[in-house]
Amino acid sequence: MSNVMNLARNHPRIAAWLVLGIGMVAIISYEARDVGLLWGQWVALIVATVSVAGLCVWIISWEDDEDESEVE
Repeated sequence: MSNVMNLARNHPRIAAWLVLGIGMVAIISYEARDVGLLWGQWVALIVATVSVAGLCVWIISWEDDEDESEVE
């Protein structure tokens, strides 16, 4: 458990990406369960969802970068 906490402290953006990606994949899997997607489509959907989660974390981190530059 301490390894997970150390990862979150040392790499907060990666930890946020992981948590957001898992949550988004869970939601999209629940909502698309009865659509009848093929395995390749599921993989593409999950990859796209995790990519969007990464972009969200990256865009949110822009504000952190601006705050750090104002302090200096």
